[in-house]
Amino acid sequence: MTISDGDRLVSTLDHTLEPEVTTVRRLEVITGTGRRRRFAEDDKARVVEETLAPGAVVSHVARRYGLTPQQLFTWRREARERAEESRHAASFVPVVMAAPPVADTKTEATIIEIVIGVATVRVPPGSDATMLKLVLRAVKAAT
Repeated sequence: MTISDGDRLVSTLDHTLEPEVTTVRRLEVITGTGRRRRFAEDDKARVVEETLAPGAVVSHVARRYGLTPQQLFTWRREARERAEESRHAASFVPVVMAAPPVADTKTEATIIEIVIGVATVRVPPGSDATMLKLVLRAVKAAT
């Protein structure tokens, strides 16, 4: 509100910082050092897991632990980002070395070598006798 005083205006606005009512309606006492609380990763994970339960209300869970819903949503976002990073991160699989195959000495010992001149015919076990006769005749004829 303004009042005219001749050719100038005078403001009647009260510039004091004191409220008109001097009774205290609510008083909050803050104890402790006032520093930021630090939560262990396990505690954060437990609280975030509680918010993910079916029917859970984030603001109720936040109130129960003395947090703001915004802080709890930040923890949820960080947990989701860590899960995505670990899913896309390179992972290592252990390598298992198989023992080299053992040569079957029995099989190698049973191979028959037939030398005709400069030609060598190796006959493995289970070879067809008719085919062997034809091969041996052809080798003899060629040498």
